[in-house]
Amino acid sequence: MGSTVEDKSRAAWDDVLYWHDRLRTTVPLEAVVKEDLLRRGMRCEKDALAAYADYAAKSYFIFTFNRAPLDALSAEERDSAPEEIALTGGPFGFRRTIVSVRLNPQSPWSVSLRDGKVVLMCGDRIVADVAFAPRPPYYGGRTEDGAPLTEVAPSIEWGYLLYLTVFRICQYFGKEEECRFCDINHNFRQQREAGRPYYSVKPVARLMDALRQTVASGATPSAYTLTGGSITTKLDGLDEAGFYLRYAEAIEAEFPRKWIGKAVLQALPKDDVVRLKAAGLRIYHPNYEIWDRAKFEALCPGKARYVGRDEWVKRVCDSVEVFGKGCVIPNFVAGIELSKPFGFASVDEALESTGEGLRYFMERGVLPRFTVWCPEPFSELGSNEPAPLEYHVRLLDLYKRTLESVMKVAPPGYGPPGLGRSVFSVSSFMDVLDPAMPVAPFLD
Repeated sequence: MGSTVEDKSRAAWDDVLYWHDRLRTTVPLEAVVKEDLLRRGMRCEKDALAAYADYAAKSYFIFTFNRAPLDALSAEERDSAPEEIALTGGPFGFRRTIVSVRLNPQSPWSVSLRDGKVVLMCGDRIVADVAFAPRPPYYGGRTEDGAPLTEVAPSIEWGYLLYLTVFRICQYFGKEEECRFCDINHNFRQQREAGRPYYSVKPVARLMDALRQTVASGATPSAYTLTGGSITTKLDGLDEAGFYLRYAEAIEAEFPRKWIGKAVLQALPKDDVVRLKAAGLRIYHPNYEIWDRAKFEALCPGKARYVGRDEWVKRVCDSVEVFGKGCVIPNFVAGIELSKPFGFASVDEALESTGEGLRYFMERGVLPRFTVWCPEPFSELGSNEPAPLEYHVRLLDLYKRTLESVMKVAPPGYGPPGLGRSVFSVSSFMDVLDPAMPVAPFLD
């Protein structure tokens, strides 16, 4: 058993060094390690967790982002793993790199305590020093109706972003509608079964109470993301745009432009997009998940049925007229292009398709971004292995080169670009950008 673990760790590290060496001019070692951590997950050892007394623990703010179910984790990992870690220093002189914590008891990567220091290890090799995400000053408080502030307005990206999941369930239900890589509905069930105070819908009054307490605590986030599951019929008597608009309008009425307001919603008709912008939101994320038409229809059956792939793409592009160039930022889930049985047969094919989508959108003023796919066990693709590290590293190189040649600006609402400055924790795309690259301006 020991040799198997050693072999796995050695192979993982060799893979990291190989792909760093192949693309070292555009993808630094820190970014290669981060991509591998995000796709594989990591272990957090008990003594390392005990070494930190005050930090932000995982809030499970929308998905599990783990490679294992909660009941397969140790009690310490399940309840005390940090939201994010920062990698610095160590034998390779890492510049600060912030990584979202995705738990996997079988990972070759571990957060461990060695000689009194918390470090990142690959097998028995120390790679970098580790710091845990700082605990926001409002954590530990509750709203007037008793909800924990960490559940209502969790903080991620090292304090930069408030993640406001106001509807924790998606109305794309079941095998015929749910995106095959997504576990939002199961995460809700899993967290409730574990006794966490999860609520399907957060009342506007509760959210505003939480935001007032956030401000009063002295916390200084720069942006908020307003999001939740898709609404295909009605919720509280409202369609999707109307349901989420009431939160945006309440936030911007009481705290006008205090934060950069972002919304992750479906690709909506242009009239609804105009309403979002009028409410005070400044960035729109109509996530398209995967570029290839056939694979979009196979992997996102609900989106294909209710909106359709071509209409989705059209609505994304039409939104630029409303929000401005660079402020429509749809996500794609990097790695599902190679998922089985729906994905491409080779890394080259997957990159060719994704690159086509990047260029198509950027030439129309849309600025895509991506998150690293971590196969969550209760999603339909949960039995998959993650996409190979090769795909993720080459994608970073492709994204950087395409952005520099077409858009020439970094996406707004993600903090500063560049290694040692970036705070975006679920992909390295901001880490690999030139820190001198200008950020896309808002339309107003």
